[in-house]
Amino acid sequence: MELLYKELTSKIVDCAITVHKQLGPGLLESAYEECLDYELQLCGLNTVKQYPMPLIYKEKKLDIGYRIDLLVDKKVIIEVKSVEALNPVHMAQIMTYLKLSGCRIGLLINFNVEFLKEGIRRVIV
Repeated sequence: MELLYKELTSKIVDCAITVHKQLGPGLLESAYEECLDYELQLCGLNTVKQYPMPLIYKEKKLDIGYRIDLLVDKKVIIEVKSVEALNPVHMAQIMTYLKLSGCRIGLLINFNVEFLKEGIRRVIV
C-alpha cells in the first residue's frame, strides 16, 4: 500500500532524527546523506541518492548538474544540509528541484543543529 504524504514525511523525519541522535551535529553533508539513505531503506522506503535533475528548456533536456540529494518513493525530495543556518538560497534550491521534478513535497534538513526539529523545513508546492 502506498503511503500518504503525511505518513511518508513523518517516517522520513523519524529516520532523520534517528541519524541525528546517532551522529550529532558537525559532520559533512555526505555522511548524513548516506546514513539517512540507509535508515530510510531499513524502513522499507525506496530511495535514490544524487538523482539527476535535468532542466527542460524549449523542449530541450539540459543536464546542467542539478542533483537531488535523496528522492523518496518518487514523491518526496530531501535536501541535506550541514550548515550554521539555513538561508534563502537553500529554500530556493529545494523549490527549484520541486518545480523541475513535479514533486509536491520537499524536506530541507539541516543536521548541524542541537535539536533536529529546529533544522527541518517542510516545503509544499
